[in-house]
Amino acid sequence: MRKLVYYVGVSLDGRIAGPGGEFDFFPQGDEQQTAAYSIWMNALYPETVPTAYRAAVGVEDAPNRRFDTVVMGLGTYRPALDNGITSPYAHLRQYVVSSTLKPDTDPAVTVVPSDPLSLVRELKGEVGAGLDIWLCGGGRLAGTLLPEMDELLIKTYPVVAGTGIPVVDGAFDPTVFDVAERTAFPNGVTLTRLTRR
Repeated sequence: MRKLVYYVGVSLDGRIAGPGGEFDFFPQGDEQQTAAYSIWMNALYPETVPTAYRAAVGVEDAPNRRFDTVVMGLGTYRPALDNGITSPYAHLRQYVVSSTLKPDTDPAVTVVPSDPLSLVRELKGEVGAGLDIWLCGGGRLAGTLLPEMDELLIKTYPVVAGTGIPVVDGAFDPTVFDVAERTAFPNGVTLTRLTRR
């Protein structure tokens, strides 16, 4: 069965964005560190690079390695939409969970007005589906989908945000994950893969 994988960047205090949705405060390191980190991450997960930037980072024709489907909340989708990009991950099946977004925003994007748990259960149960489902964000959607979350890929950046959008924003529901692997980069970022116990 396909897995739901939450792949996201977080601050040391567990924020995926600032209070206004800012994400430009995550430190990347110097130019050489940033390039090495980006090359490594883009080679590992090329499908997580938005379609508009794939050519610039050399993954335009790279096949999807881990994911063939992306699920995101409106807050995650909004920055692309505000820049006139209605299909940010055209190389993936795209689902946006929103009760306010118009369903005809883009023919390549399926708007899910309610019940994201049923959507994810349906996607996970698809027969013949080969790759996993990427939960791209945000925190409230992650809180709702926690019962179906199989794996976490957490990029931890060496910065404290102080406030902002939490990585998981939901009811108190302690859920244990085991660390499967951890990679540290010279720019201070740590990638941790965790699997549900």
